[in-house]
Amino acid sequence: MMSASPTLQIRAGDALRQSPIPALRKLSVEESDSVVIILGSVNSYYLKQLAQETIMPVLDGRQLLNRVSVVRG
Repeated sequence: MMSASPTLQIRAGDALRQSPIPALRKLSVEESDSVVIILGSVNSYYLKQLAQETIMPVLDGRQLLNRVSVVRG
């Protein structure tokens, strides 16, 4: 039976997709038992950090692994 509340992965992905910054809306999120992983690439370390800060409020105590790559150019 499915839960009435969205999964953490969906909530974190929604937080990124609702960002006013287009680069953050392209990132993806994966979830395991105790870790949430942000994946994708952005063009600055500031955006990498901003992606992390965007999903922090929905982590529910889980560890965050930021695997966003910074690609210049």
